[in-house]
Amino acid sequence: MERMTHVTDDSQPLTQPARRRSGTLLVPTAALTWGLQFAFFNPALALVLAGPFGATDAQIGLALALYNVSGFVCSLVIPMIADRRGSYLTAIIWCGIATLPLTAVLGFSSLLPVAMVALVLLGGPASVGSSLLFAHLRASGASPRTVINTRAVVSFAWVAGPPIATLLVGWFGDRSVLVAIAAVSLVGLATTVMLRMRQRSPEHAVRKTVDASRDEVAYPIVAVVAIAVAFVALQATNYVVTTVMALFVVNTLQLPVFWAGIALAVAAGAEIPALMIIGRLSRRFSSLTLIAAGCVVGTAFYVLMAVVNGPVLLLVAQLLNAVFFAIVAGVGLTFFLEIIPRPGLASGLFTNIRRIGAIISGGIIALAAVIGGYHNMFLVCAALAVFALVVIGIAAGLTRRASTRGGQSA
Repeated sequence: MERMTHVTDDSQPLTQPARRRSGTLLVPTAALTWGLQFAFFNPALALVLAGPFGATDAQIGLALALYNVSGFVCSLVIPMIADRRGSYLTAIIWCGIATLPLTAVLGFSSLLPVAMVALVLLGGPASVGSSLLFAHLRASGASPRTVINTRAVVSFAWVAGPPIATLLVGWFGDRSVLVAIAAVSLVGLATTVMLRMRQRSPEHAVRKTVDASRDEVAYPIVAVVAIAVAFVALQATNYVVTTVMALFVVNTLQLPVFWAGIALAVAAGAEIPALMIIGRLSRRFSSLTLIAAGCVVGTAFYVLMAVVNGPVLLLVAQLLNAVFFAIVAGVGLTFFLEIIPRPGLASGLFTNIRRIGAIISGGIIALAAVIGGYHNMFLVCAALAVFALVVIGIAAGLTRRASTRGGQSA
């Protein structure tokens, strides 16, 4: 049987090097625009609600809760619909279109109930584009390295976005960032449309071709659930660090608050090269091996944070934090795309695991007052990283046994 033409991220044959080179920037550009869109939106939303809409703290909390619930539901439902139809780029376009009326409502209305309705009906769908982009990469046969490198672009957007949004608000007012979000969304829409025009074959057909050519281990549902639980624990520990860093620096280390900003900046900045390096390593080591290594690095980071007593050790620890989160975010995403057959469901589930981790992190932070402060809280995070390592090891064992039984029965 004649071997089928290999398909790249933008679904172009390798026999067209000029067109392939011209399309290599489309996926990174789409990733950058989607990353910037929500790196702008998240820090600006509370400011917009408090300023032009005059929302109280309680009303802001309610609006954010409704928005996050909508995002949670849409992150599962929309990718599952895209899986069924085999068209991720089309779904991304509709999500991008939802951003435009959302920014219009927030920009021109002054009624808080109208803003809340817009956040639920439009904000949730508009937040799904990034996870759908990774589903498209998987469906188009992208390698784990390509997925991780694309994730690095999103990380760059998340590092650059909040400072830019803050500057825009400071210079031009609260609603100016909404104009920037709309502009970035238009660029993302144009890029996605170009990707869609370049795509000759339906994504579901490409996915079947790619999956048929790979000899991947089938993970039993128990193993998938166990891995999901492990990643919830890992994501929760990351949220803990981000949330309490300022309080830890000021109250426990007795340092000026700017050291917290420097520490978070070091971790965020080092995450991007860490993702690039891990992308290279993904060609030599399995995802499970890299994730296990990430759990070990995470454990070392939290143990080090438990003994930090000054700014130097604090900054050194952030390098471990960068490697740890790069593995959790980058390799974790590719791993979920490997073990769950439907790319949309896989990427949507991974997105929601991060949301669940954020919720659980609140309980971990609350323990700090009971167990003797933030140093002991970091030891709890170290224990959770060890727990995740053990659970992932058990899941791997279950998978090996299931694969062995399947081979014997065959």
